[in-house]
Amino acid sequence: MGDLGLTVIALLALAALTAGFVDAVVGGGGLVQLPAILLGLPGASPVQVLATNKIASVCGTAASSLTYYRRIGPDLRTALPLMALALTGAFSGALLASHIPREAFEPIVLVALVVVGGYVLLRPELGEQTALRFAGHRHLVAAMGVGFVIGFYDGILGPGTGSFFVFALVGLLGYDFLQASAKAKLANLATNLGALLLFVPQGAVLWDVGLMMGACNLVGGYLGARTAVARGSRFVRLFFIAVVSAFVVRIGGGVLGLW
Repeated sequence: MGDLGLTVIALLALAALTAGFVDAVVGGGGLVQLPAILLGLPGASPVQVLATNKIASVCGTAASSLTYYRRIGPDLRTALPLMALALTGAFSGALLASHIPREAFEPIVLVALVVVGGYVLLRPELGEQTALRFAGHRHLVAAMGVGFVIGFYDGILGPGTGSFFVFALVGLLGYDFLQASAKAKLANLATNLGALLLFVPQGAVLWDVGLMMGACNLVGGYLGARTAVARGSRFVRLFFIAVVSAFVVRIGGGVLGLW
C-alpha cells in the first residue's frame, strides 16, 4: 500500500466507510466499494479486486451482524440455514468468478434493481410489519433457496447482494424491513466467508489494502446497524428506495455509456 498516494488511500478509506454504512442498513455497499477499488488499483486483476473487496466487506458485515443480533435477535432457526446455503452458493459462484466478464452482469443487475425498487415504491405497505407468507418447512425451504441463489450471485460478482437479500426476505418471505436487514446481514456475512474460502488459498487478496478498508468498513457497518435499529423499518424502507435509485442511475449510466 506504500505505492499508493495519500489521496488514493483516503478515497478508498472513505468508500469503505460509506459502503459499510449503506451495507448495514439496506445492503449494496459493494456498489460503492468495488468501483473504488477498481479505480484505486488499476493494476490489480479482476480476481484480486473481488477478493480484496470481500476482505473489506467481511469486516463490516461481521460488525453489523453482531449489532443486529444483539439488538434485534433474529430467529436463528431461519437465519442459520439461510447462512449455510448462502455460504455454499457463494463458494460455488466464486469458482466461476474468474471466467465471467463483469460486463455481462451489469445489464442484468440494472433490470433487477429497477424491478425491485419499483415494486417496493409501488407497495408502501410492504415491509411495515412481519407477516410471513410460508409456514413450517416451506418457510425454511424458501429461505434456503433465497440463500443459495443470492449467495451464488455474490460469489461471482457481488454488488447489490445485500439489497437483493433484503428485498427477497421482505417481498418473498414476508419480514418487515428491520428483521429482513438483520437476517440479510447474517446471510451476507456467510456469502463473504464462502467466497473467501476460495480466494484466500488462491493468494488473491491484497491484504494491506483489504485490511485498511476493512477497518473503515467495520466502523461504517457498526454505525449503519445502530442507525437502522434506532430508526426502525420505515427509515430502512426509505433508505432502501433511495439507495436502489442511486444504484440504478449509476449502473444505468454505465450501461448506456454516459460515464
